[in-house]
Amino acid sequence: MGRRLPPHVLPYQGSKRKLAPQILAALEGRRFERMIEPFCGSAAMTLAAAHVNVAERYRLGDSCGPIAALWTSVIADPQALADGYEALWLGQRDDTRSHYLAVRGAFWLQPTPAALLYLLSRAVKNAARWSQDGRFNQSADHRRRGVHPDRMRAQIEAASTLLAPRTDVVEGDFEALIADAGPRDLVYLDPPYGGTSTGKDRRYASGLQREVLIAAVERLRGQGAAVVLSYDGSTGQRSYGPRLPAELGLRLLSLDAGRSSQATLLGRDERTLE
Repeated sequence: MGRRLPPHVLPYQGSKRKLAPQILAALEGRRFERMIEPFCGSAAMTLAAAHVNVAERYRLGDSCGPIAALWTSVIADPQALADGYEALWLGQRDDTRSHYLAVRGAFWLQPTPAALLYLLSRAVKNAARWSQDGRFNQSADHRRRGVHPDRMRAQIEAASTLLAPRTDVVEGDFEALIADAGPRDLVYLDPPYGGTSTGKDRRYASGLQREVLIAAVERLRGQGAAVVLSYDGSTGQRSYGPRLPAELGLRLLSLDAGRSSQATLLGRDERTLE
């Protein structure tokens, strides 16, 4: 592809961009007819996989409509998306605070891919946070202005070139998106982590019941699909969630995700394993 690294369009907390090489290495050079990523978010794994031709075709999916619409725009109309982002970025001038709130308010009324891309580029921790009624409600990090439009345009165009000929995007529940997975497919699952979906450390608007995830993995294994699952882990001495049943036949790998940004903010030096 002439690029040392895969493109990176969507600033997104929890993105597997840094872990992607370690995850792909676990495939040990296997190739597939199709790769499905039903919790796509930043699509970091699909971009990394497409960059090294892990599969012939790709399916991106997300239950969040605005996220799915953004990836549809990246693939189908990259120039319009880049133009829209640039207009919003330039519009902030020196008043980044009120401009962010204005864009967020307009997004509540009419969600657009360019607005979501701008909001995530400026949001605290690049974290997508949604209210119970579906409104993007994350605050802005006023220490930065977001990705420069020239850089964003280059990333959008590179991602579109990489994915457009062989990728479809679907909005919907993950179980529907993987229902037809078979022996020649790779399914990459990166669902809301069980250990951070409930209790005091809750980070998601809606989690995924552990039993539903286990049943879905069992079905995929029965259908002969290859499954890679990113789920829970530990930070420092704290673990998130119990291990999945051994009966699933999954090989457990602990990957070093680097220093915990949350622990760093609290003055602790801890590493995260996923």
